[in-house]
Amino acid sequence: MNAFAFLGQLAGVVLVVALAPVLAGWVAQCRAWLQNRSAPPLLQPYRSVRKLFRKDAALATYASPLFRAAPYVVFAAMAMAAAIIPSVTTDLPMARVADAIALVGLFATARVFIALAAMDIGSVFGSMGARREMMIGFLAEPALLMVLFNVFLMFGSTALPTVVEGSLSMSGLVLHPSLAFAGVAFVMVLLAENARIPIDNPGTHLEVTMIHEAMVLEYSARHLALIEWASWLKLLNYACIGFALFVPWGIAPHKAGPLVLLLAVALLVIKLAVAGAVLAVIETVSAKLRIFRAPEFLSMAFLLAVLGLLVHLLLQS
Repeated sequence: MNAFAFLGQLAGVVLVVALAPVLAGWVAQCRAWLQNRSAPPLLQPYRSVRKLFRKDAALATYASPLFRAAPYVVFAAMAMAAAIIPSVTTDLPMARVADAIALVGLFATARVFIALAAMDIGSVFGSMGARREMMIGFLAEPALLMVLFNVFLMFGSTALPTVVEGSLSMSGLVLHPSLAFAGVAFVMVLLAENARIPIDNPGTHLEVTMIHEAMVLEYSARHLALIEWASWLKLLNYACIGFALFVPWGIAPHKAGPLVLLLAVALLVIKLAVAGAVLAVIETVSAKLRIFRAPEFLSMAFLLAVLGLLVHLLLQS
């Protein structure tokens, strides 16, 4: 591990963090176009964050240090997750010592802190949103792990860079039937974990349906900016996990040259644009589920992931 590798990884994390608001703005634009509405500017999330950072934070009277620290912990966890995911290149020193199991742990850490902060001040909406968030996480994490295990069994490693390098080393386009089930399950988990339709609607504050928004109603200024940025970064992280597992082509291999890295960045932007458009289409054609139907949705994702794992084991035997 040399200094250049760490600098390259730091540059990759900065790039991903910078692209997260752009992805959120692109999804909002696509949704507006599909619904025949005037689309907001692509860089509107940046403007919102800048406005929030300029305001003075208003804290609840009985807010504890946990309430103040939670936005920083959540944002740091998402940034650390971006350092483990091979979004541009597989030459990631940190990913060699922190596999995808640790990645799931980072997502769980962020969820626990935001839920505890929501319950800290004792508001009704915060406690309600925290309970719903923990229910979603309790059901989504096993499905995500089963999707990951499906791919790990193919390449014999739990490190995402090794998985990507194994996929890139294959000659031609190889289609695995088990990955079809795992891919559908992963998309369902992505929608649930990122508070998207049909599990949650990020554009509403209706108290009977909201999950993520209910937990952050008491935040303002820089704290709210960090939480919103972390949520956008989480969406991009999940998209990059999907690229690494199912569409690894375009990710630069180990010790790639500058031109290859630039091409990998361009391909990442293209893949994010396609993924954002697909996400907007899914949210436009789908209806919001009742909160009590969310367990059925995630149970189906878990069963699809298990089915993909069984198909892989049967084909290998």
